[in-house]
Amino acid sequence: MGKLVVLLVTAFVDMLGGAIVFPLLPFLAKKVIGHGPLWSMLDSIGLGGEGFAVALLFTMFSVAQLVSAPFWGRVSDRIGRRPALMIGLGASVLAYGVFAFAQSLELLVLCRLVQGAGGGTVGVVQAYVADATKPEDRAKSLGWVSAATNAGVAMGPAIGIWVLGFGVSAQALAAEPLLKFRGPGLAAALIAAINMVFAWFFLKESHDAAAARASGKTVTRSRDATWRVISHSGEPASRLIWIYGITMGAFMGMNTVLALMLASKFTTISENTFGFFFTYVAVIGVVVRAFFLGKLVAWLKEPRLSRIGMVMLAIGLFTMPLAPTIPLFALCVALVPLGTAFTFPCVTSMLSQVVPQHERGLYMGVQQTFGGVARVLAPLSVGYAYDHIGHTVPYFAAGLVVLFTIPLGFGMENFVKQPYVVEATSAA
Repeated sequence: MGKLVVLLVTAFVDMLGGAIVFPLLPFLAKKVIGHGPLWSMLDSIGLGGEGFAVALLFTMFSVAQLVSAPFWGRVSDRIGRRPALMIGLGASVLAYGVFAFAQSLELLVLCRLVQGAGGGTVGVVQAYVADATKPEDRAKSLGWVSAATNAGVAMGPAIGIWVLGFGVSAQALAAEPLLKFRGPGLAAALIAAINMVFAWFFLKESHDAAAARASGKTVTRSRDATWRVISHSGEPASRLIWIYGITMGAFMGMNTVLALMLASKFTTISENTFGFFFTYVAVIGVVVRAFFLGKLVAWLKEPRLSRIGMVMLAIGLFTMPLAPTIPLFALCVALVPLGTAFTFPCVTSMLSQVVPQHERGLYMGVQQTFGGVARVLAPLSVGYAYDHIGHTVPYFAAGLVVLFTIPLGFGMENFVKQPYVVEATSAA
């Protein structure tokens, strides 16, 4: 099998496992909050709300990903993409095992920390795609990887709902409601383990680290690359990383309290039905990225298409809380997967063109670091706003933030057309 095909299968199965448990996380959190030392501490400082507790779980994943992403990116540049990816897959097996037996907020935090540490290899996956494709094909190829992950998101929630309470009697569930979530956790862990075995045998290395070392090229330290994005924010690579981080924060902020907002707005929403929203959004993402993204990139090019995507994302975020019925909400939320499908692959593709090839993994990791910072700040602020300001405020604020970020992409056409000029500048 080709490298890209194997990576697509690996990405699909990896996200399938995550999508089994992810939609259930807020509902499991609601059942374990109210007791335990962590909850007591949060309550004592005025943060004892459902929104903040769920946001904390999102944030713990992001904190771990934030810390690990540049490290894994640099490791992949130095020793290869494959070892870093295998570690990430192994972390998923452990995380889902913890989820299956979690009976406290503390264990859910541990689950998210372990999963986030493995999730730091997202930048490695992106670098793998960039290694294996030509510059003009990268946005399309990254879109295919995103389509594969969205396919996993589409199927995972249905599996999670199907295995809720699997193998547990009604009497046992009445005595211990948390047993309902054991089936999804174990199913996700099993799928992740099978995926790890598949990748071990079929995923081949895409980056010749030995050749890069022999050429005399050195990889910038992670902290230096991160600081350059902050200190030289006007450079093309820095602007793209800022776009990615800010829009990712807006997107994750929406997801943080989506289950809580819908459950309070529509009485038919519960752990037995919420997963279907993920399936709906994911199916749209799969169709767009698999069948339309490549053609749109060829027609509009990455810079313009990314800006169109950001406009759609902003409109979707802003209108979602205004929808009075589920069908109208479905129309508004459809703009979100369309917007992210046009924004994230294009931004990542452009970034791969404006940084040196031998530091591609590093800068993909730095991009994930800024995405991780956004994933930390956005859920916490959104959770607090949901509890103390209003259920709709997080969505209005996220839409405005995305709109204000669009100017960062102006003029990017001048750089992605001449990657060799920008590479020389970036290496200076």
